[in-house]
Amino acid sequence: MGRFVERFALVLSDNGFPRMPARVFVGLLVAEQETRTAAELAQQLRVSPAAISGAVRYLEQVGLVAREREPGQRSDHYRIFSNAWYEALTRRDQMLLRFEQVLREGIDAVGTESLAGLRLDETRQFFEYMRGEMPRLLAQWREQRSKKGQG
Repeated sequence: MGRFVERFALVLSDNGFPRMPARVFVGLLVAEQETRTAAELAQQLRVSPAAISGAVRYLEQVGLVAREREPGQRSDHYRIFSNAWYEALTRRDQMLLRFEQVLREGIDAVGTESLAGLRLDETRQFFEYMRGEMPRLLAQWREQRSKKGQG
């Protein structure tokens, strides 16, 4: 399992996800238990608890992981939100909108009829299309999950 964790974390990292948060996220994803403590994650990933702390802080900020504390216990427990993936994609909507906006500025700067302007506009149209399709795809995913009893 350790090899899978490292391999999947590397794929996430290669696609812009910070390395240690990627490892922690995958570590939580493959955990048999619903939650893990920082100490358990540190042992699983063979890193320091401080590395886990920073990674979890990042994962909480992007909305992929929740921190919980069991009554009477001193250590925090971390779990992945069940809807983590599609909620993370939903937040990409704002990123796509920003891409569109800056591409419009680039089109204005190089001219709408120039070859560069046409390329930039095609790229802008792609992001606009993706942003427009995302709600439909997410709704279909939620429907599929609820049919399987996961939602």
